[in-house]
Amino acid sequence: MPLIKSISGIRGTIGGKTGDTLSPVDVVKFTAAYGAILKKNAGKDKNVKVVIGRDGRISGAMISNLVQSTLSAMGIDVVDLDLSTTPTVEIAVPLEGADGGIILTASHNPKEWNALKLLNEKGEFISAETGLELLRIAEAEDFNFVPVDKLGKIKKDDSYMQKHIDAILNYPLVNKEAIAAKNFKVVVDAINSTGATFVPALLNALGIENIIVLNKEVTGNFAHNPEPLPNHLTELSSTVVKEKADLGIAVDPDVDRLCFVCEDGSMFGEEYTLVAVADYILSLRPGNTVSNMSSTKALKEVTLKRGGSYTPSAVGEVNVVKKMKETDAVIGGEGNGGIIVPDFHYGRDALIGIALFLSHLANQKGSIGSLRRQYPDYFISKNKIELDSSINVAAIFKSIKEKYAKNPINDEDGLKIEFDNDWVHLRTSNTEPIIRIYSESDFESKANHIAHKLMEDIKEEIK
Repeated sequence: MPLIKSISGIRGTIGGKTGDTLSPVDVVKFTAAYGAILKKNAGKDKNVKVVIGRDGRISGAMISNLVQSTLSAMGIDVVDLDLSTTPTVEIAVPLEGADGGIILTASHNPKEWNALKLLNEKGEFISAETGLELLRIAEAEDFNFVPVDKLGKIKKDDSYMQKHIDAILNYPLVNKEAIAAKNFKVVVDAINSTGATFVPALLNALGIENIIVLNKEVTGNFAHNPEPLPNHLTELSSTVVKEKADLGIAVDPDVDRLCFVCEDGSMFGEEYTLVAVADYILSLRPGNTVSNMSSTKALKEVTLKRGGSYTPSAVGEVNVVKKMKETDAVIGGEGNGGIIVPDFHYGRDALIGIALFLSHLANQKGSIGSLRRQYPDYFISKNKIELDSSINVAAIFKSIKEKYAKNPINDEDGLKIEFDNDWVHLRTSNTEPIIRIYSESDFESKANHIAHKLMEDIKEEIK
C-alpha cells in the first residue's frame, strides 16, 4: 500500500513496511523534519508551540501519540485538541500564538488511510517551498532531539469546539435569529467521525433542535465510503424523505467538505454548495470570488451578476487561497464542497459553510429545492486516463494546446480549454500516474462528448 509524500504533508495507509506505508518510523521522521523547520524559523531563544488535532479514524490516537512524543522530544510544546476538525485546528493555531499546526486526517480517504496535514503560524497550509524543504530534511534525517531537561510540554485543550462555534455565531453574516425562526428539521450524516460532535453542536447553537444524526458513533469505522458523493449518501437521502426533513447535511471525516440534500432526497450538488454560499455573501458584501478551474462556471456567473470579478486558480486549497489573497476575494473555495471565508479564516470550513448556507436558506420563502432551482443546471463529466511511466505528458499537452490554439486556453494548471460556454480541464494527478479530464456543459451528454473527444486526442498523442 502506498506512502504519498507531497509538499503539503505525508499520507499513507496503516500497516506495512517503513517507507511504503504511513509507518510509525515515517510519522516520526516527517514530524521531526517539520519540527526542525519551525525551530529554525523561530530562532534559538523562542519556545516553539504546535497545535494538533485529529479526526475520528481508528489509527488517530496511535498517530497522535507518535506526533506528540516526537515534537516533545524536539523541545516543542504541544497543544492537543484531540478529536477535532481541520478548520478548528486552523483557527486554533493563531489563537494560541502557535508556530504551526498538524492535522491528523486523511480527509475523504477510507479508514485504512491517515495523514499529517501541516500548517504555518497563520493556520494555513505550508507553502510549496516549505514542503520541499521538509521532504529534503526528512530524507536526510537532518534533525536533532533535545536532552531530557528540555523536553516540550504537552497540554490538552478541549475548549476549541465551543470557541469555533462562538466565532461562527459572532460572524456578521450568520443570521442565527432567521435560522432559529424557521424551525428546520435536519438529518446529518456524520460518517463516524468528529462531525458527529461538531455539526449537531453548531446546529443547536443556531437554534435548530430537531436533528437526526446518522452514523453518529465516532469509531472511525466509516459506514460507507467517506467522500460525500451522491452514490455514498443514499441512506441520508432516504432518511430525509422518510423523516420529512427540510434538508440533509453531509460532511467528510475532518469536516472541511460539505454538501446538502434537498427535501425530496435529491442532491443539492456539491458544486453548488460554494455557489449558494457565494451568492448569499455577494448579496450582502459585493466583491470578488475564486474557485479552482475544475469547478463549475456557475460561480463565475453568480459573481458577474452580483457585480464582482471571478478568477480561476490551480487545483488545491493552497492555490485557491493564494489567488484569493491576490484578488482580495470575499469568498472562494472548491467545487468539492470546500468553502473558504477569508475574513473568518483562510481554510475550507464546513461549519461556517453550514451557518452561511442556512442563513441564505432562512431568507428564502421556499424549500432548499426551490433555492437550488434558482441556479443553472450544469453537468461536469469526470474522467481519467491511466499513464505508463514512460509517457511524456508535457509533450502531449503541448500538442493539444497547438491543436486548440484558436480557443481560449489557461495553462496555469495543466490545460483548460474553453468552447463557447463549455470547458474542459486536463491535468495530471499529484498522487497517481493519470491524466484527469473534467468537462462542463449545460447538457450531460455534451459534457461527456467534450471529455471523450479530448480523451481520444490524448490517446492519439500517446500512440
